Amino acid sequence: MAEDNNQAAQGQEQELQFSLQRIYVKDISFESPNAPAVFQQPFKPKVGLDLNTTHEAVGENLYEVVVKVTAQVSHADSGSTSFLVEVEQAGLFRIAGLEGDQLDHTLGAFCPNVLFPYARECIDSLVNRGSFPPLMLAPVNFEAMYAQKKQREAQGSETTQ
Repeated sequence: MAEDNNQAAQGQEQELQFSLQRIYVKDISFESPNAPAVFQQPFKPKVGLDLNTTHEAVGENLYEVVVKVTAQVSHADSGSTSFLVEVEQAGLFRIAGLEGDQLDHTLGAFCPNVLFPYARECIDSLVNRGSFPPLMLAPVNFEAMYAQKKQREAQGSETTQ
C-alpha cells in the first residue's frame, strides 16, 4: 500500500504543470523626433518592424519570457522618422514536467503567443498617445519563427563541424 502511494506521488511529480505567474512591461520607449513638423504633412507611413524573443530560467521551474517589438515608422516620401516605438513585454511562467526540446519549444513559441497580444495593445496605446493612427500589428506565427530559428541553429552547427 505504501509503495502504491509512493508511485502515485512520483507520477504527480512528473505531471505537466504550466501557469502564468505575471505579465509585465520590462522596457518601453516612444520617440517622435520630428514632431511637430511630422504632423504638418500627410501621413504616409512606411513601417519597419523587428521582433525578437528571449527566455531564461529565473528560479526552480520559473522562467521569464520576453517578446521585444520595435517598430520604426517613416514618412514614405521623405524617409524622415515619424515615430519609433519599442516594447519589451515579459511574463513569468511556472513550468514543470517538461524538459529538453519540449521545454524549449514551450518557451520559444507557446509563451510568446501568450505575450504578444499584450505587446500589441501596449504599442497601439503608445502610438495613439503620440497622436498617430493606431499601428495595427498583424498576429505573429511564433511557431514558424521558432522552427526557422531551430533550422538556422542546425545549419550553423553543420557548418562548424
